[in-house]
Parts: sequence; structure tokens; C-alpha cells
Amino acid sequence: MPDERGLVLVVEDDAAIADLVSRYLRRDGYGVHVATDGEAALAAVRRLRPVAVVLDVGLPKLDGIEVCRAMRSSDDWTPVLFVTARDDEVDRVLGLELGADDYVTKPFSPRELVARIRSVRRRATGTPATEILELAGTRLDLTQRRAWTDGVEVSLTSTEFDLLTALMRRPRQVFERAQLLSMVWGYEAASGTRTVDVHIAQLRAKLGPTSPIRTVRGVGYSADNP
Repeated sequence: MPDERGLVLVVEDDAAIADLVSRYLRRDGYGVHVATDGEAALAAVRRLRPVAVVLDVGLPKLDGIEVCRAMRSSDDWTPVLFVTARDDEVDRVLGLELGADDYVTKPFSPRELVARIRSVRRRATGTPATEILELAGTRLDLTQRRAWTDGVEVSLTSTEFDLLTALMRRPRQVFERAQLLSMVWGYEAASGTRTVDVHIAQLRAKLGPTSPIRTVRGVGYSADNP
């Protein structure tokens, strides 16, 4: 049964890794259910409604990327943290069509994985302020965590929403990638900043030509009017 923090679905066909991750999650107060292939993962997502999914990319029957794509296409925005064996898969697992929230590469520290689960959970369930942010053609409702571009609502992951909020709260302020990594993900700069670039690309694709996000070459990003 789920513990007080909720149930995490661990999708991993390596029994030793699944057991290690499960023990650390339970130690942190989460309930855990393990699925060993992609088809079982989708069935568990629908049946158990987990608070987060730890999803291996390389799975039998249906790989992790297809599992995430199926979730998002059915409008299921449960936070997903990918586990990938190759660093060159990072752009794919955080790709524009998937909407993953974060990733770790093997070998990984189970403590770091649990910390990242906490982080995506905070972003998904944090107490919102009653506030509306508007800039260029983009509007954010921080109470309901909803976003619109040119009057059309767009679906954002919790990570995308918080990244856009961080930029729009301080328009025209330039943030380095390491600053955004710390503000949104809660990581140290040493953890790497490519995930920021990938999520910025996701946001720009979803927001379209009136996106308020600007690149400041050699520095980072800001939000401003076109």
C-alpha cells in the first residue's frame, strides 16, 4: 500500500536495480510498485494512479519512450523520471513530444534518484500562489497551474510550468543556466545544465512564435516581449 508520500511506480526489468531503487524510495516514505515491462507499466499507471513514475528507457515489449508517449497522448501528466543507460539518449527522453520531467543515467546514485523524485513531486504539488502572470502572448494562472498562448490553452509538464514561471516572474532579468537549474530543479550546477536547454526548447515549441523566452548568447535565458 502507498505510504504517506504516495505510490511511485518503478518500471525496471533489472531485478537488482528495481530492488535497490525500491528500498531507497520506501526508506524515504514512498510506497512502491514494480513493473518489469512497458505493457505492465501502462496497466499499472492506469490502475494505481502513482504520484510519479521511474521509467527505464530499455524495456521489453514496449520501451520507456513509448510508455511515456502513450501516457502523454492520453493526457496523463504524472511526473516521469527516465532512467537511461546512455547519455546520448537524453535529448530523446526529454524530447519535445514526450514531456518527461527529468532523467538519470546509469550508473546512478539511488540517493540522487530519490532526491530528484522529491523535486519533481514538489514541482507538481507545491502550494501555488494566487497570481496571474502575463507576458507577450503567454498567460499563466499560478493557482490552477494552467497556461495559455495567444488565448489557446497549452499543456505543460510541472517542470515546464515552473521553468516558465521562474522566467516570467522577473521579466528582462537574464538567468544563467546554473541559476535556473538551482531554482527549478534544486540541483547544484555540477549536475549539468543541458536539461535546461532541452526544456527551454520544449517550451518554445509549445508556446509558438509569441513565446516570451529569449536566449542571451553566452549567458542564458530571459523572458521579455517580442
